[in-house]
Amino acid sequence: MRSSISLMQRLGESCGTVGKNSAYLSDGEAMAAPVTVYGPAISPAVARVAACLLEKDVPFQIQQVDMSKGEHKSPSFLKLQPFGQVPAFKDHLTTVFESRAICRYICDQYTDRGNQTLLGKKEDGAVGRAAVEQWIETEGQSFNPPSLAIIFQLAFAPMMGRTTDMTVVEQNEAKLAKVLDVYEQRLGESQYLAGDDFSLADLVHLPNAHFIVNRTNKAELITERKNLARWWDDVSTRPTWKEVVELQNQPRPS
Repeated sequence: MRSSISLMQRLGESCGTVGKNSAYLSDGEAMAAPVTVYGPAISPAVARVAACLLEKDVPFQIQQVDMSKGEHKSPSFLKLQPFGQVPAFKDHLTTVFESRAICRYICDQYTDRGNQTLLGKKEDGAVGRAAVEQWIETEGQSFNPPSLAIIFQLAFAPMMGRTTDMTVVEQNEAKLAKVLDVYEQRLGESQYLAGDDFSLADLVHLPNAHFIVNRTNKAELITERKNLARWWDDVSTRPTWKEVVELQNQPRPS
């Protein structure tokens, strides 16, 4: 799966600064951005971090990493991400890698900004955070592997001139369907995955779910499940996610 992710990350490049209710800011404003995310916006992992920053109303810039030229393996980038993958994250305090870890850091470090309940309501304490964390883990362990395999085969492989392996698609479609059956049941019990408020539990699913629904022919995995479809119609129309999609759709630098 690591090799598939690396290939996907080569497909898009984006560079600019994003802030509240904005797209790209001026060069001067970009220089003042306190946060940099390294990697192409089309990468699901980069999109995950961008969505979190937008929810938290933290201005940031997306810095391109030209993987076709091996920039992800350069000594300077490996200081940010020792495995040579995107995204990497840098603010005035530290650097972080792995998208879900970055999202958790953003929520903890910028706790008083933007959406303040992404990791649960403060008054709910450890119980509320655990409700969110268990679904973040579920996304990483159960939802991401089969959904990413499908996305790569159906959306990215053709763009790269590669042959789609339908055996891989079918195997992972069956795996994903079983996971989504559990989600369907859960979303029949609550508005969102961790309860009645949108949280990081929902946000981390957005990039892969977006590709499944909009860039493959497997949208019915989500749209034909009543509760999942209701959830998707809700979370996918959040202004912050729409801004991420706009970033992904911008022309790549030549």
